[in-house]
Amino acid sequence: MAVINPISTLAVEEIKNYICKIETRFDADVLYLNGPISPELIGLLQFEINELRKEMTNKKLCVMLTTNGGDANTTERVVYIFRHFYDEVEFIIPDYAYSAGTILCMSGDRIWMNYGSVLGPIDPQVMNKEGKFVPALGYLEKINSLLAKAQNNTLSEAEFLILKDFDLAELSQYEQARDLTTELLKDWLVKYKFKNWNIHSSSKKPVSLREKKKRAEKIAKDLADYSHWKSHGRPLNIEVLTKELKLQIDDFGMSDDVQDNILSLQSIVVDFMRINSIQALVLTRRTNI
Repeated sequence: MAVINPISTLAVEEIKNYICKIETRFDADVLYLNGPISPELIGLLQFEINELRKEMTNKKLCVMLTTNGGDANTTERVVYIFRHFYDEVEFIIPDYAYSAGTILCMSGDRIWMNYGSVLGPIDPQVMNKEGKFVPALGYLEKINSLLAKAQNNTLSEAEFLILKDFDLAELSQYEQARDLTTELLKDWLVKYKFKNWNIHSSSKKPVSLREKKKRAEKIAKDLADYSHWKSHGRPLNIEVLTKELKLQIDDFGMSDDVQDNILSLQSIVVDFMRINSIQALVLTRRTNI
């Protein structure tokens, strides 16, 4: 007979209590996701949302997301699942959402962060021939640097061997992942994030579809600029996102009660995952742990 840890049982009750409080504040279903955006996520996500929809007619979902990133193809499937059930999808970032997590956020109608939350550059992770996920833009940046040296006849012998032995099929895979992420981001920004952006705040003139596409393309280009950000995990906070990238972000820190509930839920879940050696977790108010 299994022995139930009373500390874990108490944590589960607290987790669900905080989820319900956040649902009331945002008038939405809440789904908590912490972990990599990998193919294994799809089945779990489908199960949890199907369970959630058994008792609900709410057409708005708030996704509380914490992730280091993952696979762009899986990210696209996740968006399909969310949008099949919900007309509105918003993302709450209590801590960080890097790479594919940032791309996923761009499919939302709104993004909620506070002073401590960060997104990151859109550097897709691709599985290499050793079966490990690697950041595609870092590899492409290095290859482009070596090619430039080759053109200038400044390539060292060691660098020549690296370039010579690089798998062209693998390189093509990295290029395809880069192109997919930027196309997804541009499409989702226009379709979802910018759908209610109809008037320019400065001139008060109507916003055209062309202007929305142009803004989305600029944001996608900037987020994919590896030479600018220098790092796959570069943290981009509210100030950088709003001022430098001109991306509208809502601040959940404007309400102390909302911020307390979000950060308390995050703290409890992170501790729960650490104590129970859990690498990924999807939770709703109906989840049985």
